[in-house]
Amino acid sequence: MEDIDGGEMESELDREEEEAATDLLRDRFRLCTISIAEAEAKQCGMEVSQPIMACVSDLAFKFAEQLAKDLELFAQHAGRKSVNMEDVILSAHRNDHLAASLRSFGNDLKAKEPNLERKRKKSSRREDKVARDVLRTPDY
Repeated sequence: MEDIDGGEMESELDREEEEAATDLLRDRFRLCTISIAEAEAKQCGMEVSQPIMACVSDLAFKFAEQLAKDLELFAQHAGRKSVNMEDVILSAHRNDHLAASLRSFGNDLKAKEPNLERKRKKSSRREDKVARDVLRTPDY
């Protein structure tokens, strides 16, 4: 019984540590969001009340959480463990302007590092050839 209780205790500690890390990230995100909103308001010559700033900050955090979940699901659906640019572009499908900007940004990134993409394709072709050679059976 001690092992079960010890395992539960570790699990509880892990959960508490994860919650503390999440709370820290949420607080930092909110502070950054408020700072950006204040700077934009100042640039436009406006004043925004603190309750509105807090509301905007909470909405931005909830949006970011949902976006992260969506991106993870898109990658899983495609059979991948990591998110790629296509997942990000797909997440913006309801906003044509944002999707176009993301595509342009993705194309710019690809143009800056064309060698990496070519290396991946070449290695996958070699792997395909090896797989075909392994799967071939001699004709008797």
